Amino acid sequence: MSTQLITDVPRTRVRRSWRVRTLSGLGPATVVAGSVWAVLQPYRLTLLHPSGQGFWWLFAEPPLFVIAVGLLFHFLLVPGLVADVEADEG
Repeated sequence: MSTQLITDVPRTRVRRSWRVRTLSGLGPATVVAGSVWAVLQPYRLTLLHPSGQGFWWLFAEPPLFVIAVGLLFHFLLVPGLVADVEADEG
């Protein structure tokens, strides 16, 4: 008795449009920009030297906000936007 559980499925390469690639790259590019900003200007990260600073001064870290916005955009908004663009194009 012989059964084949695994079959060879030909791979089809999906070609994405430039609009989908651009949308997919915006979030990671924003995260990289925020990380570079944090490395190039470490004095902006007051968590590194919090002497005499209040909660809101420590909480409001611009480079960290940029990184957080990039991550939120990539994981929350991009899937829906890509589906809309692909539906519009296809």
